[in-house]
Amino acid sequence: MTNPGMRGVRAAIALALVASVGLGPAVAQASPARAVGIVYQPIEGAGSTWSANALQQWVRNVFDNYRWKISYNDQGSSAGRQLFAQGTTDFGVSEIPYALANSDSPDPRPARQFAYIPIVAGGTAFMYNLVIGGQRVTNLRLSGETVAKIFTGVITKWNDPAIAADNPKLALPATTIVPVVRSDGSGTTAQLTAWMRAQHPAIWNAYCAKAGRSNCGITSNYPVIPGSAFLAQQGSNQVASTVAKNSSVGAITYVEASYAINARFPVAKLLNAAGFYTEPTASNVAVSLLSAVINNDPNSQEYLTANLSPVYNSKDPRVYPLSSYSYIIVPTAIEGNFTLDKGLTLADFVSYFLCEGQQQAEVLGYSPLPINLVQGGLEQAQLIPGGDPQNKNVSTCNNPTFSPDGTNKLANEAPQPQACDKKGPDQCLTGTGGASGTPTVGSGTTNLGTGGTGGGESGEDGDNSDGLGSVGDGETVGLGGGSKIVTGTPLTLDSRGIEPHVLVLMILATLVALSAVLLPPIIARRRAALALAAPVGSIPRAATQPRGSPYTRRPSMPKIHLPARFTKFGRATAPGEDS
Repeated sequence: MTNPGMRGVRAAIALALVASVGLGPAVAQASPARAVGIVYQPIEGAGSTWSANALQQWVRNVFDNYRWKISYNDQGSSAGRQLFAQGTTDFGVSEIPYALANSDSPDPRPARQFAYIPIVAGGTAFMYNLVIGGQRVTNLRLSGETVAKIFTGVITKWNDPAIAADNPKLALPATTIVPVVRSDGSGTTAQLTAWMRAQHPAIWNAYCAKAGRSNCGITSNYPVIPGSAFLAQQGSNQVASTVAKNSSVGAITYVEASYAINARFPVAKLLNAAGFYTEPTASNVAVSLLSAVINNDPNSQEYLTANLSPVYNSKDPRVYPLSSYSYIIVPTAIEGNFTLDKGLTLADFVSYFLCEGQQQAEVLGYSPLPINLVQGGLEQAQLIPGGDPQNKNVSTCNNPTFSPDGTNKLANEAPQPQACDKKGPDQCLTGTGGASGTPTVGSGTTNLGTGGTGGGESGEDGDNSDGLGSVGDGETVGLGGGSKIVTGTPLTLDSRGIEPHVLVLMILATLVALSAVLLPPIIARRRAALALAAPVGSIPRAATQPRGSPYTRRPSMPKIHLPARFTKFGRATAPGEDS
């Protein structure tokens, strides 16, 4: 029996359909943006390398689970904004918006209609390669001013007094500092230079003038002075891999923390306004972004973008000053090659990474977005033509930062820094970034008094006058002064290995030698057995002989003529069964 209530609903739907047919073109013109795509058409995007490790993982996830085809080219934020503006790509990804204020060369807003949606949060980290006495340092600390001076060429040696002041437990070497910067238009560069311009303008402006730029401002293109120790490389992957080489001792670069984690390299702890040295962990970044000023005006072209200046000077001891988040730039109208079916794919992808995707953020080296940015992002996703995202609000969104009271769970549970992370005469020994699990003092060390720290099971005090002991069979890594401590693990050198063609020749030579030794006696015995088993001139073929044939009998074993020393007490006679 049909439910009366359901009959009423069906009748209402029928009336609505009749009304829509009667209105005809008027309704079609009033709500074209409500049309939804039918099939998941492949989409293409380009941009940020800062967020690429997270984005590429999510692209793989949705293909494996839903067969949505999304390609992303991490060419850098500048390329991402430009390609989207030209209509070449379906979406762009950037750490900075169009028409950025105080930029040296702001790119204008495109004619193409668009919206910003936050992707993922994280920290711009300082990945470094520093070795003392044969051991890699994993607990380096740097103040903001020291960082600014390193990346402007003011500080050029690792034993500079400013770095030594940040690291009271390290006997720093006079190794040349090699700043590795980006050669391409980079949102990561823009984040670093925005911070230097805001916090250390005199240092930054002086460097820009020396580099021949009248106004650096916030720049995506890092200025490099010819003849300096600076090394420019393209993309986050390239700068990170350059620093990670064993031949790159002394190098330092700026990348999203995930690259250091993937390379298993440490990152420097950065001094915050509360006087603590912190690293860009997921929880520290979550705490930091509570101080960011988010544009919450839905009518603004900059809706959901952030002013990060308050983060730089936050007094919370857990704050990592260079915390931020990146944006995906999405179309809000059918223009150029964009279709409703592409909009269906893009809107659902946005819904996925704002909710389920954020569960992987910390594992990937990032920090999940807080609830306010997710809510705004889901609202923006509904502006994508052709889209009908499953998650339209946070009630259905499985994000690890959410809590019942609407606050940021990750930030609420963020631990306070250790006392040894406070600026002063002490220094924590724990590793950071991709080296967080690396022992910071050589195994078996028990001596931290006057002299060195034992690097092996029976290390002895170092007595080198320069404060650095030698690495011997003990192993001794002596650090004079009694309070200096070297951190890190033994430096792993590249293995040359054996060339493939040499290995093949060695194997062939071994096989030939074995054949020369083993085959002759085997062949001789086989021939002798065949000769005894068959009449002269015949070749027995057991498979073709009838049962009872004399050629099927068991062959006799060849007689063995033993030397006289074995027969002088009697003749050796073979057993009857062998005769």
